[in-house]
Amino acid sequence: MSANSTKGIYPAPLLNTPRSWQNDKGTLNLSSAQNKYAIERCGVNLALITAVISGVSIFLNKYAVEAVKPALFFTTMKNIGVGFLLLGILLLTKKWKLLKDLKQREVIYLIFIGIVGGSLPFYLYFTGVTLIPAINAAIIHKTLVLWVALLAIPLLKEKLTKTQVVAVIFLFAGNFVIGGFKGFQFSMGELLVLLATMLWAIENVLAKKILPKVDPDIVVAARMIIGAVILLTATTLTVPHTVSKVLHFNGAQWWWMLMTVILLLGYVMSWYRALKFAPAITVTAVLVSSTLVTNILSAIFVTHAWTINMGIQAVLILLGLALFWISAREDNINIVEASTISSS
Repeated sequence: MSANSTKGIYPAPLLNTPRSWQNDKGTLNLSSAQNKYAIERCGVNLALITAVISGVSIFLNKYAVEAVKPALFFTTMKNIGVGFLLLGILLLTKKWKLLKDLKQREVIYLIFIGIVGGSLPFYLYFTGVTLIPAINAAIIHKTLVLWVALLAIPLLKEKLTKTQVVAVIFLFAGNFVIGGFKGFQFSMGELLVLLATMLWAIENVLAKKILPKVDPDIVVAARMIIGAVILLTATTLTVPHTVSKVLHFNGAQWWWMLMTVILLLGYVMSWYRALKFAPAITVTAVLVSSTLVTNILSAIFVTHAWTINMGIQAVLILLGLALFWISAREDNINIVEASTISSS
């Protein structure tokens, strides 16, 4: 039976399923299909954990960067700290032995991830942030999901259903419903933040390409260690007098560094595992919900108030997350129905 003749018999989900999900008779292997969606749900759950960590980090970084100035120096020291911890993790888990199994192509990918993910965008972002309002930088950074989608659809062959498109719109729109935003100025600072965001989008696609074959901890370590070396070099060249400040940190500064290093470590480890298990577009969209976490913390510990705008923003973000959950559930139901029809 030709592929065209099956269109009237089997629903679309069955025709589009990978060959690895099918048995010898060409019908759907329900166990493989359901395992795939179980793995994706695990990835989404990890993305939610990452979003919570990100929301807490954004809230605390506002105070940490005031204690450890300038912002580029703070970011460099934080990334170096995470790099050392990841190096320790590789040694303790003996995953460093996996390095000898890396192919030349994979090594090149890791180097690029360290450059376009762990160093250059940080330099661009924190340079840009000093030139524009924080709200403008935050909104530009939240366009990450759009750039990831533009890259992931052609390069990773990922797809967006109509439900997921609406979900992305809700999540993205939620970031515009916030006080203090007076429009974009199309300035150099905004351009630098935009370039940083686009580089992080490229990093996500590169990571998604390599994660099926390389352990996430290896990828994360390459990203942070290579990135930290480049950042330290850039910081030394641009603001050399600040590097020695680490020798004169007081107790409060060390406390802020420790807190932010631990949070960043948790962020990158959970984020790369989320990318390994779920589509890049999905996990990037879920990360947008970190704004909600930051707002809740600000309302509890700073403003002691919950505004109408914050309420609208929360509703939009929760609706977006709900639509992604509904979309994944619909896909799973379609697979089950396809298997039932094909086996009858």
